[in-house]
Amino acid sequence: MTTKQVGTPEAPASPFLEDDFGFAIGVIFRAYARAVEATVADLPGGPRGYFILAAAVRGEAGSQRSLADRLGIDRTMMTYLLDDLEKEDLVERKLDPADRRSRKIVATERGSALWEDLHSKVDNIDGLLLSVLPEESQCDFREMLFAIARQVRLNEEGPAEAAKAENSGPEKPGRRRRARPNV
Repeated sequence: MTTKQVGTPEAPASPFLEDDFGFAIGVIFRAYARAVEATVADLPGGPRGYFILAAAVRGEAGSQRSLADRLGIDRTMMTYLLDDLEKEDLVERKLDPADRRSRKIVATERGSALWEDLHSKVDNIDGLLLSVLPEESQCDFREMLFAIARQVRLNEEGPAEAAKAENSGPEKPGRRRRARPNV
């Protein structure tokens, strides 16, 4: 009985780490991050600025604090990023009518136009990365990836935070909480 050695032409070597889930995600992430970083390099904050602008254009930015938490950006760093994006006339911080202590981040006309241009370029990057898959599988892959990301986010926030986010909304007019005395 003869045995085939791994790595010989008769028995090709198994892939080195390519079939490891974590390794594969890392390879994909690094390729995506490099390409997106090069595409949005001129935007203040680079990729972080792009995601802030995307949230503002889509009307999903909310307050500075909530966006910093969602994107995993230090609150002080978020202030600097927003300052830079405002200097370039890409976003504005406007008073939130539901909470006068808070400011909502909204895209300017210039910011929306720039995001449209950058978004189409980022979509091309997505398409290139997914081009290895059959066309009918690309949409399914995206949906599965989004489902995993949503679940990971819920797990990280925990049940209390998820319920709080689900039930949050503007406070009813006329119902103010009374301030508690400092004791």
